[in-house]
Amino acid sequence: MPITAHLDLTLKADSLPTAPAVLRETLAATRAFDGCLGVAVLADSADPAHFLVVEQWESLEHDSAYRAWRAADGAGALGELLAAPPVLTHFATSFEI
Repeated sequence: MPITAHLDLTLKADSLPTAPAVLRETLAATRAFDGCLGVAVLADSADPAHFLVVEQWESLEHDSAYRAWRAADGAGALGELLAAPPVLTHFATSFEI
């Protein structure tokens, strides 16, 4: 079953000039990962350091494999931009509502 992962990011204010390039590079690898159906980035209109990365995955297993790869590979340059640890939330489509 497809799932949606929300990754809530708060960046350091001094990293904002370089953040778009780092996010593009980081998310290119995410989009290329097996099972990724798509990635969108939402920018908080009230806080320029706050972003929500919305990822669609074929399954929780695909997402879990990606998270394990990222944990082993590290967040790369993105990790250096973060003001706080990212918050990850998984959502499944509910057909009962």
